[in-house]
Amino acid sequence: MSTKTQIALSAVAFAVLWTAAMLWWTAPHTTASVISLIVAGLVAGLAWYWLYGKWYRWYFDPKH
Repeated sequence: MSTKTQIALSAVAFAVLWTAAMLWWTAPHTTASVISLIVAGLVAGLAWYWLYGKWYRWYFDPKH
């Protein structure tokens, strides 16, 4: 499995777990709150992918 695939899978796992935790944490669910938490989970997953990928390349492959 390539490094990019591992980072992408970890970002998806983080986004799903983060979204599930936020949905569990907030009690009354309206359609708007669920949609906003899903969008926030997507943004969190993208941020994880970008930041973790940047850190991984800096830490493990400094010549990249």
